[in-house]
Amino acid sequence: QRQMCIRDRKEEEPPKPSLEELMAELEELVGLGTVKREVKNLTNLIKVRKLREENGRPNSAMSLHMVFLGNPGTGKTTVARLMAGLYAAIGALSKGQLVEVDRSGLVAGYVGQTALKTQEVIQSALGGVLFIDEAYSLASGGENDFGREAIDTLLKAMEDHRDDLVVIVAGYDEPMEKFINSNPGLQSRFNKYLYFPDYNGEELMAMFRMRCKKNGYRLTEEAETYAKEFFEDMYKNRDDNFGNGRDVRNRFEDIISRQANRLAAMEAPTKDDLMTITKEDFLVPAEE
Repeated sequence: QRQMCIRDRKEEEPPKPSLEELMAELEELVGLGTVKREVKNLTNLIKVRKLREENGRPNSAMSLHMVFLGNPGTGKTTVARLMAGLYAAIGALSKGQLVEVDRSGLVAGYVGQTALKTQEVIQSALGGVLFIDEAYSLASGGENDFGREAIDTLLKAMEDHRDDLVVIVAGYDEPMEKFINSNPGLQSRFNKYLYFPDYNGEELMAMFRMRCKKNGYRLTEEAETYAKEFFEDMYKNRDDNFGNGRDVRNRFEDIISRQANRLAAMEAPTKDDLMTITKEDFLVPAEE
């Protein structure tokens, strides 16, 4: 019976992806050249530190916690998930899971409750990466705001679990820099910054092509030409509401919906019809 329990427990835990698999996944991401280089450099640095440790060599102090700067939809969560796996693959973390939260996942509405809520989240992230999106909102309130309690709890946990917890805070550039500089404890622990730029038109198009390929669609020549211009314009005319990869996903879903309406009106769509996206599917009707 004991053997069965052990076997069941092992079956519940899927094997961790290898360093090579995770690096390949990182390489496949569209754009993010500087981010990819930084992640590889950091992974190599930690690998060598582990080897020095195993061979009784001294290492200088190093913080693995990071700040991800950039607009929504630029791949911050995806890279955080890959980093959690990479750190586990090289032995810097024991599990490699990613726990993603924002202010609402850490802050409660009553005195004393925020610390408990934040501690629970930290417990679930031990052995992996805690990713806090729009982290600056924790310091946006006044003196009596419970966000400060979450920050204090977080800083203590980063000290208590420094060997098996990595915290990544993320958000827009300026608010994040103000947030880190608002607290000496944050400044000392978060000294690595990764910048995620907006995707340009070519990169948005590459992401769209990947979505089409993954889902078994192909573009007509006319649709391909139109799509390139469309994503170039999307990038050039971007404003504060620009969603980067999220906008590509939303556009893809709209197109698939319009293609379905077009095919539903046909008497007997062929297999080729089902796979094809036309310029007509791209065009947004006037009533939308």
